[in-house]
Amino acid sequence: MTRTTTHLFLLLLASAATASVEAQQCRLVAHNNLGVPTQTSGSAGGSPASISATATGAQPSASAASTNASSFNYGTDVIRGVNLALEQHWDTWITEDDFKAIKAAGLNHVRIPVGYWSVPITSADTSYSTDASPYVTGAWPYLLRALNWANENFVHVILDLHGAPGSQNGFDNSGHRGSANWANNSTNIERTLDIIRFMVDKVGGMVNVIELLNEPAGWVSDVGSAIGTYWKDGYSIVRNITGTENTVMIGDAFLGVDSWQNFLLPPEGQGVIMDYHQYQIFNYNQIELSEDQHINYTCQINATLAPYAKSNLMTITGEWSNAITDCAQWLNGRNVGARWDGTFASGEPTFGSCDGMTGNYSTFSADYKTFLRKYWEAQVTVGESVQGWIFWTWKAENADDWSYQRGLEGGWIPQDPTDRKYPGICSGSSSS
Repeated sequence: MTRTTTHLFLLLLASAATASVEAQQCRLVAHNNLGVPTQTSGSAGGSPASISATATGAQPSASAASTNASSFNYGTDVIRGVNLALEQHWDTWITEDDFKAIKAAGLNHVRIPVGYWSVPITSADTSYSTDASPYVTGAWPYLLRALNWANENFVHVILDLHGAPGSQNGFDNSGHRGSANWANNSTNIERTLDIIRFMVDKVGGMVNVIELLNEPAGWVSDVGSAIGTYWKDGYSIVRNITGTENTVMIGDAFLGVDSWQNFLLPPEGQGVIMDYHQYQIFNYNQIELSEDQHINYTCQINATLAPYAKSNLMTITGEWSNAITDCAQWLNGRNVGARWDGTFASGEPTFGSCDGMTGNYSTFSADYKTFLRKYWEAQVTVGESVQGWIFWTWKAENADDWSYQRGLEGGWIPQDPTDRKYPGICSGSSSS
């Protein structure tokens, strides 16, 4: 069956807990700041000041905005895209020109992660705490502006609750590095559901997909016990507010997709996507892989995802990158070094120098860029064996191996995401 190809990018709207740059990037273990704040460009979408009146209860309801988000045929069309991170400098980093460039690059989605502290919920919306301290608030008007830019440029939106009260995973991307306390008590979970309810009510009609929570730590016993019920309760909230207008996205909670067999299938659920994340750099037994082994490791993922997507939920590879080292500055946390060059922890193996592996691509060798193209194609092949993919990230401060934008400039990511130099990369028939 011929499938229309589609493309996706992520827009991170999570603010840091302090004035210093905090790590907000999604990954399988604690990780660092590769984020991108936003900027006004021209008159499109208006300035944050001009829409600040909508920052709390005055923004359009889902019904009022229901015609804003263009439709997308999930399950038939292939999602392709990148992640964008909006953090400290909301008004200076991402502009409407980025949305235009993303569209021109053949990408058709943005995934916008939002921390709970950026959602201006009030006591009229919940019986639970509305306290957002110690986090920096004020991101909501920039979200509204981004949604306008997305809709004006015909880019579809996945709105992702990236951090929940108490932290769903103990990673810095949740807003709290340390323990995962989200499921320690029902208050945090109920508060999170009220936040989902607020988001869907206010902007559900401006987005295509509601992602109920990013990367909950299912290996933590209370999170693992609570997450299935939370997915179902969150799903019901979305359906009760916008009917079937929004697709709902859940994650595997690091338990593997096969842990979610026969979950939220019809008639209990419909229009549900499974979000699967995979990086190969946050454990020593992965970072030690050779370039060819990284590609083989990637291709083998298809053996799990494709059968699951065929018989269970639509599935996307919702986060991945071109990086095969953890050398990007602060990737493992502020002032934390890298496993790759032995600066992460003493007494552990060292694999090489970080020079020429990250940072500006002017330092990348021709052979390295050839590998980056192969690695990109392998991961895209896996994503397109199911319902699509989302690359992390569109733009990075100083880590071009993580940047889709810089990959386009450097030539290891094609201008047309359907173009292949190594069409058989996961079947052993690609050219070298």
